[in-house]
Amino acid sequence: MRRYPSAGSWRMALRKAGQGSAFSLFWMAGIAATAVMLAVVGYVVVKGAPQLSPDFFTTSPRGGLSGEGGIASTIVTTFYLVLMTLLVAAPLGVCAAIYMVEYAGATRSHLAVGFLRVARFGVETLAGIPSIIFGLFGYALFVTALHFGFSLLSASLAGACLILPVVIRTAEEALKAVPAGYREASLSLGANRWETIRKVVLPSALPGLTTGLILGVGRVLSETAVFYVTLGGSYRTPTSILSSGRTMALHVYYLAMETRAFEKAMATGAVLILLIIAVNLAINMVSRRLSASMRG
Repeated sequence: MRRYPSAGSWRMALRKAGQGSAFSLFWMAGIAATAVMLAVVGYVVVKGAPQLSPDFFTTSPRGGLSGEGGIASTIVTTFYLVLMTLLVAAPLGVCAAIYMVEYAGATRSHLAVGFLRVARFGVETLAGIPSIIFGLFGYALFVTALHFGFSLLSASLAGACLILPVVIRTAEEALKAVPAGYREASLSLGANRWETIRKVVLPSALPGLTTGLILGVGRVLSETAVFYVTLGGSYRTPTSILSSGRTMALHVYYLAMETRAFEKAMATGAVLILLIIAVNLAINMVSRRLSASMRG
């Protein structure tokens, strides 16, 4: 006598088929995204590699339609700008997130809850504003009103305003991800709230905090609009925080739009991509070591 599959076995087979189809779709999406990334990076690196030489890294741009010179001064300007921007944005962003999660988020006061909602709405709104708006704000306030001129100081302050929403949101999510039992255990052992935050919460949230900093660094390295109206675009090496300059991304824009040196634009873009990858790997490595040492 022939036995037919039961309804339960049919449902199980359909569930397995659906699960296999979903996994296949996810794998295909991941492979497609990776392929696009490798294609873009590979194309830029292959096109720009012939222009890479020791002189390209040790000489400064000399202007003109031919795009003569290298990228030495742009590397220095980019390094200074990233450092100054993080010195402003990182403490403000992390401290704001700590207040929103550990203090305002833990209180039952209606005033604090209302302020927290307004603050989060403001952060989310700022995160969606185009970068040129931050550039115009930086030009109006830092360049013109405060008389900082086209300088590293103006650009770093405008850049800090640009990445501050990203730093706050990622830091807030990282702090929320720390289990509440960690805080309760620390408080039950006699530690006060600040000691709990400093010795328990922050070490546990460090990988997430680092993610926010990586996103901020990547945004500063790749941004052009906000620095186009605050940094000035000088191809000379800056000598102080009030000196004008040109980042690598801004240099790529100038080469691609105002000169005939498209090959050097591709070479600068290749160096910029490799620099972003190196910075991400370095920050991740430092984050893991700091997290391990602080927990130990």
